[in-house]
Amino acid sequence: MKNPFLRVSLLLPALLVHSLGWGQIIGPRTLTMKDVMELAQEHSISAMSNRNTFVASYWSYRSYKAQLLPSLSLSAGLAQFNRSLVALQDYNTGAISYRAQYNMNNQVSLNFRQNIPWTGGTVTLYTDMSRLDQYSPKRAVTYVAQPINLSYSQSMWGFNQFKWDKKTQPQQYEIAKRQYIENMEQLSQNTIRLFWNCVTAKENYERALKSFEEGKRLFVAGQTRFEMGTITRDQLMQIEVRVLNDSLSLSSSRVSMRTNMNSLCSYIGYQEDTDLNLIIDYDIPDITLDYNDVLERALQNSSFRLRQDVQSIQAEESVARAKANRGLSAQFNARFGMSGSSNAFNETFVQLKDQEVLGVQLNIPILDWGQGRGRVRMAEAQALTTRNSIEQNMIDFRQDLYTQVMTFNDQRSQCEIAKRAAQLAEESYDLALRNFGSGSMTMTQLDQLKDKRDSAVSSYLSKVANFWTSYYGIRKATLYDYITGTDISAEFDKMVR
Repeated sequence: MKNPFLRVSLLLPALLVHSLGWGQIIGPRTLTMKDVMELAQEHSISAMSNRNTFVASYWSYRSYKAQLLPSLSLSAGLAQFNRSLVALQDYNTGAISYRAQYNMNNQVSLNFRQNIPWTGGTVTLYTDMSRLDQYSPKRAVTYVAQPINLSYSQSMWGFNQFKWDKKTQPQQYEIAKRQYIENMEQLSQNTIRLFWNCVTAKENYERALKSFEEGKRLFVAGQTRFEMGTITRDQLMQIEVRVLNDSLSLSSSRVSMRTNMNSLCSYIGYQEDTDLNLIIDYDIPDITLDYNDVLERALQNSSFRLRQDVQSIQAEESVARAKANRGLSAQFNARFGMSGSSNAFNETFVQLKDQEVLGVQLNIPILDWGQGRGRVRMAEAQALTTRNSIEQNMIDFRQDLYTQVMTFNDQRSQCEIAKRAAQLAEESYDLALRNFGSGSMTMTQLDQLKDKRDSAVSSYLSKVANFWTSYYGIRKATLYDYITGTDISAEFDKMVR
């Protein structure tokens, strides 16, 4: 019996292949899950973003270190021409008159600067030379030289930013290192999700193709049995409906497989039309985790504890800053050196004069309506809130880690159970196919067993994917590879070169 609908269903997969442009696919690439993760860590946009973020943190830390080193700078003001009127006040009468000034100034100085982190002060050693050309009311040249000058500026009992930076900046850099590794582990988790999505879609397509082929054979057998009178037309039509539904399922699963494969290709840096031959390793490692060991490694290796410590220090820093800026403040300034002036350059350095400048600048708030005290109270309240948040974060961190460990330890047994269930469902369905040919199995019963088989196989794939997702979640939390027994590290020196 010829059926036009069945003919269309048989041609539909081939037509869809042509419409999707599969004839242009670049040759297949055989990849394991490990290969896919390595490609993602090298070529994905997320990996590049993680590296750039770390490099930015590295240079931020270098900038902090540079503040503690001496700096040398050259400054110059050249050809500063000035021809204008300036208001002058007579000392005796107080009358204001305007006088013309007509001059040009050239000045150059060399400065050596060193911050003192222990005190928060700054030492400056500099030399200065300037020349003033006066054009009116008469032509004159004046040289002023300061061959050597040493100055020191220090805030007395004020806030020392260097002191607090010394506590937080090295830890911030260490956090950046660990955060980079954690981000790369998160990238691995994302890659695993895409990998298993692609694997599942491919398995669904292969099952749909197998089911479609089985349906065609069943339809041929059903035609024979209908001609023999062992089945009714209604039963034959049920078989035909199944073939049509399998054809639609095949087309849908093919599109889903291509979509998931494109997503994976895009993530790992392949052409979107690349055909990937993904190798599935169902042998999962036999690992049982101990919660106390996982917790210890997580606190030792991850960025979590360091972040908590930095938050606590920053809260103390805010309180110290508020207290330092409240009430009396004083600034000590001192400058020692030699200076000379003359109309001739050679005579400028003859008979240099000493110069000493010392002083303390005070700032005493008399009436601030409690602003200083309010800032201190606010900083103390925020510090208390931060400490409470740190305690709660530690509780949540431990509970979340405990859940991850318990979930992971249960994954292997679930995989074994799901594997056995998939095997039994496959065997049961194969037996049902043979019984259907002999007439002892109805189409409804066969469809039920097919659905159970598909569900069992999908469940097994899902359990294996969950195992690896859970494992890499533990890796991210601990920065430790329990398969190789080593800490996870990265080539940071190579990235910043």
